[in-house]
Amino acid sequence: MLTPPPLSLYVHLPWCVRKCPYCDFNSHEGRGVLPFEAYVDALIADLDHDLPLVWGRSVQTVFFGGGTPSLFPADAVDRFLQAASSRLRFAPSLEITLETNPGTTEHGRFEDYRAAGVNRLSFGLQSFDDGCLQRLGRIHDSREAERAVKLAQDAGFDNFNLDLMYALPQQTLAMAERDVERAIALQPTHISHYQLTLEPNTVFAARPPAGIPEHDDAWDMQERCQAMLADAGYAQYEVSAYAQPGRQCAHNLNYWRFGDYLGIGAGAHGKLTLGAEQSILRRWKVKHPADYLAKAGRAEAIGGDERIEARRRPFDYMLNALRLNEGFSLAGFEACTGLDRSAIATELALAIDHGWLSVENDRVMPSELGRRFTNDVIALFLQD
Repeated sequence: MLTPPPLSLYVHLPWCVRKCPYCDFNSHEGRGVLPFEAYVDALIADLDHDLPLVWGRSVQTVFFGGGTPSLFPADAVDRFLQAASSRLRFAPSLEITLETNPGTTEHGRFEDYRAAGVNRLSFGLQSFDDGCLQRLGRIHDSREAERAVKLAQDAGFDNFNLDLMYALPQQTLAMAERDVERAIALQPTHISHYQLTLEPNTVFAARPPAGIPEHDDAWDMQERCQAMLADAGYAQYEVSAYAQPGRQCAHNLNYWRFGDYLGIGAGAHGKLTLGAEQSILRRWKVKHPADYLAKAGRAEAIGGDERIEARRRPFDYMLNALRLNEGFSLAGFEACTGLDRSAIATELALAIDHGWLSVENDRVMPSELGRRFTNDVIALFLQD
């Protein structure tokens, strides 16, 4: 039997100051005066339309992603949260995260976001090297990055993430190490550290920048920076996520544990377990902000609905769960997929033979070797 897992709310705010050449997210350069109030109205209408899918369930986390959500003034964020809390049951320990970029913090004071209910920030820094930032097309420099973080700390935020990338154009091992050193010095509770990849349909994919480090050099950066983070007390709990004890991102953990999430906003994706139907629904909204604003609250705003077939559920589950160092429990697999553990017995045996996974009692965990070949392990569960 499918058992509905914890529920999160994802809210997509699609505009940014300038589209970065490596970005493949649904983000759009804001031109002129942005329609903040109209967009919040659309979000509320979108939420009202999807509410019947989650009646009676508690929301454990809220995440404002983008785009650059900190382009939105705090009163717009506050108005949406007030509307959402009157329609949904918010858990007492609710984690509310807002993504922010240095260079956009003048649009809303951190004190005001905190007063609105935001209790966690995620800073898109990417690097502290001004040359790297310029080559990445970022709108801020390292001084602005440090200033933004300190302003947030002064406003009372003690729970925040710093995004860092490595294997950047013309980056050396020493430069990657300095980025991690400067990040740690700011004392974040969480650091996301991930490799630059050339995603399809981006400027970098069409015109790759010069000086991207070779595979072996990128691996050296990853290993060295992982060791530095561990020495500083940041434990790796997911492929690219490191946290101080008890400070893992609850919202992202829910994704990786195959939890449910309601997706609101232009291009937002959701995944919901429908207990009465014994089905899992993936739903996404139309991508372009103008299209979304015109259709939100009506069926026309739905970009697509898909029921995840039983044969695809093992792969979808592993695509998330095997990113976690903790792995997963077989009982959890059964509850989240509605399948018996025997459905993955063959694939598990093969992964164990390769030395990629281990099973103790009810828990399946990736080995160190398995974490190096995560994509290969996941691919074992892809059925034709």
